[in-house]
Amino acid sequence: MNYNELSEIPYFGETTSNITLLSLVHNTIPEINAEQLQVYLSLENLDLSSNLISEIKASSFPRMQLKYLNLSNNRITTLEAGCLDNLSSSLMVIKLNRNRISMIPPKIFRLPHVQFLELKRNRIKIVESLTFQGLESLKSLKMQRNGISRLMDGAFFGLGNIEELELEHNNLTEVNKGWLYGLRTLQQLYVSQNAITRISPDAWEFCQRLAELDLSYNQLTRLKESAFVGLGLLEKLNLGDNRISHIADGVFRGLTNLQTLDLRNNEISWAIEDASEAFVGLSRLDKLILQGNQIKSITKKAFSGLEGLKHLDLSNNAIMSIQENAFAQAQLKELVLNTSSLLCDCQLKWLPQWLSENHLLQAVSVSCAHPEWLVGQSLLSVDPDDFVCDNFPKPQIRVHPETTVALRGANVTLMCTAVSSSDSPMATAWRKDSEVLYEADVENFARYQQQSGEVLEYTTVLHLFNVNFTDEGKYQCIVTNHFGSNYSNKAKLTVNELPSFLKTPMDLTIRTGAMARLECAAEGHPPPQISWQKDGGTDFPAARERRMHVMPEDDVFFIANVKMEDMGIYSCMAQNVAGGLSANATLTVLETPSFMRPLEDRTVTRGETAVLQCIAGGSPAPRLNWTKDDGPLTVTERHFFAAANQLLIIVDAGLEDAGKYTCIMSNTLGTERGHIYLNVLASPNCDSSQGAIVHEEDGWTTVGIVIIVVVCCVVGTSLVWVIVIYHMRRKNEDYSITNTEEMNLPADIPSYLSSQGTLSEPQEGYSSLEAGSHQQLMPPAGSYMHKGTDGKQRLQLAAPALNFFAHEIGEHVYGSPGQLYKGTAYSVTPLTVKRPFNLCCYNKCSYQDIKPVEIWHPHPFESILFFHCAYQVVQHH
Repeated sequence: MNYNELSEIPYFGETTSNITLLSLVHNTIPEINAEQLQVYLSLENLDLSSNLISEIKASSFPRMQLKYLNLSNNRITTLEAGCLDNLSSSLMVIKLNRNRISMIPPKIFRLPHVQFLELKRNRIKIVESLTFQGLESLKSLKMQRNGISRLMDGAFFGLGNIEELELEHNNLTEVNKGWLYGLRTLQQLYVSQNAITRISPDAWEFCQRLAELDLSYNQLTRLKESAFVGLGLLEKLNLGDNRISHIADGVFRGLTNLQTLDLRNNEISWAIEDASEAFVGLSRLDKLILQGNQIKSITKKAFSGLEGLKHLDLSNNAIMSIQENAFAQAQLKELVLNTSSLLCDCQLKWLPQWLSENHLLQAVSVSCAHPEWLVGQSLLSVDPDDFVCDNFPKPQIRVHPETTVALRGANVTLMCTAVSSSDSPMATAWRKDSEVLYEADVENFARYQQQSGEVLEYTTVLHLFNVNFTDEGKYQCIVTNHFGSNYSNKAKLTVNELPSFLKTPMDLTIRTGAMARLECAAEGHPPPQISWQKDGGTDFPAARERRMHVMPEDDVFFIANVKMEDMGIYSCMAQNVAGGLSANATLTVLETPSFMRPLEDRTVTRGETAVLQCIAGGSPAPRLNWTKDDGPLTVTERHFFAAANQLLIIVDAGLEDAGKYTCIMSNTLGTERGHIYLNVLASPNCDSSQGAIVHEEDGWTTVGIVIIVVVCCVVGTSLVWVIVIYHMRRKNEDYSITNTEEMNLPADIPSYLSSQGTLSEPQEGYSSLEAGSHQQLMPPAGSYMHKGTDGKQRLQLAAPALNFFAHEIGEHVYGSPGQLYKGTAYSVTPLTVKRPFNLCCYNKCSYQDIKPVEIWHPHPFESILFFHCAYQVVQHH
């Protein structure tokens, strides 16, 4: 019933119910009436194309077993929701070509059995997400010539069995995985005649079963290395008629099954001329089309990797030279080559014979353009003796640009020099990463040079000012004249930048047990590596104990459960190939005061020296004070403090000194108290009626009289001089020793004082706790001070001590060694000590053995530490 003027679907009487195919093409039917179709009980194929139908309503079709529906070439603008639902149980093919559909409502196609859908030549501009959901069995979708400019993410999601998608002649600009999402079964994709300029790196993630891809007639200019990642099953790729001028190395490496590659009418001459091995990886390629690519020369490595190549089309290229063995790796059965620009010199002598031996003459039409006597002559008819190399008209690179490393902001110069025996003008171009630099700052110089005849030398210089990271890449110069082009080596430019801090660690004060957090971040090129040091080294107590954590993503350095040993200077080091820098932060750990050693009660005999120890810990270092019997401590000339008040020394202890002594230490974090009970026993030689206050818990007694105790501690490079003297002597008075009683070194002197350098701070005269009180430091028994006639103070030492003194440090005294003799007095000016030393005599000193000798020091009593007749001298650094 085609080509009539029917305005409605006709009724054919009783036979209507038996009709399976109804074609009403080229009539004037304006709408589809369900009542008119109701009687077609057996209808499977309905063709209503080329009518006047303007819409399809939800009530247009009755329930029927229709399999094929053609509504092409109508005036359809609207598809109502559910308009095809009554055909869902049987419909397999729908054609809606050449209509006026501009929008496809969502879920309009709830047709689980449809396998072919055509929407060509409509007015669809945007395809929304999930537009084709419901077409689970669809195998082919054709949407050519719609003017589609946007395909939303998931536009084709739901097409779980799609094999063919045709989108030619639209306005698509990019291929990305968003609109390809879900097309896991797609095998043929045709997107030629669009405006595609870019293929996103992960475009093919969801359609890796593609066997054929047509991207011809688009606007592609470069193929990045990731352009075809994932297409390992691709067999045919058409990239013809684009504007491709750059093909990244290895872009085809993953296309191991590719059999046909069409690159006709692009601008990829450099891929063949520059021996870049652009086709590596295409071991199964059977047909390569390079027609119309402005190729002028073919290098011997141009077709490396194409071991299976049988058909090569190089037509419509003005090829001038072909290096020997350029086709050696291929197994060519057909070579299409037509050029009249060949340089018929000695380098081309091999080609005629090779073409003949491989039976490739059928599609070859080549002739000479140089030398002059062979112009226009067929290559195949040139006498072998006429292939000579008297000159080199094609440019030859003599100086190649050099690889350079520069700091950001510097100026870089790259130079390239070529020579040619022809007077044909040479032109140069610079490329960065295989793309021509059209606006580069270039200087060109040409001069004639005598070199086995006159040759033209051409030098081109590329200037790069104030280089930045965007200038990094591989640079290459191309020199061209009438006889061809030559390419220099590629010079890599690397731009580095010294590291600079974005975040620097800040000084941190924190309590023990807390979490320390130090931030540090730096930038540079290449990105710097961040590392940490503590106190100039890499030994971290926190690392050994697994309490240290580094979070590179957050630029944070953590120390969990901070301890005192974590305190120090932390350095953040930022390092790259350009250099490095560091930033320091001090971690101060605060700790409440505590007793480093248990407090011990003391029991002494009257007249002995009592030493009370209160060894304090904490950060900052706590201040110590002493009280007695819960009241102020009355300090007399017999009371001395040492090691920052950590030692309370009571000389010639009396009964009144017994009692409870309280050590109070405090810092900014708190206060701690401890008690020491001092018992003083009556002397066995004294009247017992004098009595003593005895503490019952003290179980031991040490005997000995300490004339003087002085503690010297060096903190860092500071020098602390301490002198404790048993007797105080008035200034300018002379005293002599008349006591002949033996004296013992008290057992209470703590041994740690000489080994722990952090227990005390410099004490000025060892002031007592009482305001205004001051203890004058005096020399010990067995030695004494007197004033000479010159007004200088003299120190008299016992002879046994001096013997040792002269032996140990005589060489460090100004004057000749050996000047100090037993039994002789000298005035040595001044006394200079080069190193710390100890000088000890006997545990007991007998005055029968004493023979005084004098030693003068400009600052008496400030630098000598006495333990009876033992002393220590420590020099300031």
